[in-house]
Amino acid sequence: MFKPLRHTGMAALCAALLAINCGGAFAADLKSGLKIAFVPKQINNPYEVIADDGGLSAIKEFGGVGKAVGPSDAGASSQVSYINTLITQHQDAIVIAANDANAVVPYLKKAMGQGIKVVTFDSDTAPEGRQLFVNQANAEGIGRGQVQLVAKLMGGEGEFAILSATPNATNQNTWIKWMQEELKKPEYSKIKLVKIAYGNDDDQKSFVETQGLLQAYPNLKAIVAPTTVGIAAAARYISSSSSKGKVAVTGLGTPNQMRAFVKNGTVTAFQLWDPSELGYLAAYAAASLASGKISGKEGESFDAGKLGKRTIGAQGEIILGPPTTFDASNIDKYNF
Repeated sequence: MFKPLRHTGMAALCAALLAINCGGAFAADLKSGLKIAFVPKQINNPYEVIADDGGLSAIKEFGGVGKAVGPSDAGASSQVSYINTLITQHQDAIVIAANDANAVVPYLKKAMGQGIKVVTFDSDTAPEGRQLFVNQANAEGIGRGQVQLVAKLMGGEGEFAILSATPNATNQNTWIKWMQEELKKPEYSKIKLVKIAYGNDDDQKSFVETQGLLQAYPNLKAIVAPTTVGIAAAARYISSSSSKGKVAVTGLGTPNQMRAFVKNGTVTAFQLWDPSELGYLAAYAAASLASGKISGKEGESFDAGKLGKRTIGAQGEIILGPPTTFDASNIDKYNF
């Protein structure tokens, strides 16, 4: 049986060790009271909420002041007014998932010009618009992996469509570019990409776009939606249609969103990383910048709390890690 410590000195030492294990050692190296604001693509997007919450938990961990503010739509310039407000509030850092690679750049440059550190995460801007980009995983790996997964689900042949977010979404377009590159390989010669549709990361529009794809392409064998909003909407439509069991649905989704569709047989497999950890890593990157621990140069390293030491790569990119493939065998092990 465990016996309580009777000596004050030993108890103090134990308390100190517990603080270190809880992230105190990392927080001690960062400035106290840092003001860090997250700007998601859409404030009501379930994926973005999880990512922002991960960032806010990190900020609380190292003793900063955090908040998440942003638009309800994913329009190219919808984040601009929020950036301007954050500049006037003299935030120490802005962490943004950009709706457009270029539309927000002038305003982020203005923020940096006033000493505010800028970190993009999930969806990047042009490099001149930020100091660091925290990426989910290697973009090429995500894109190629989506094709590899859907090819397996299709049995190596047939027609499929992509249901993306907005036409200007940086991350979506990069992944799709790599999907198209992967499709050039000879092993995919019997697979045809017939359409790239856009649901604008809106549930109802994505639902309607799914219906349109099935009507326009009666021989469709799969839909790939590299967006958590799109994959859930596509699965919801197909689960209650005659296409269930005939048209595969895959892409990028959260386990909690997709669990019911995996259990009822609509979805066999899909992929994602933990968006909470993505936000968490972005918060530590922003705090390290704002504390002067790093400048954003390739090769620099910083401590990211429970995620350990991370190193900055080319063009200021920091990678969280490879995505996980979820299916009936493992989905109940995850809760996000």
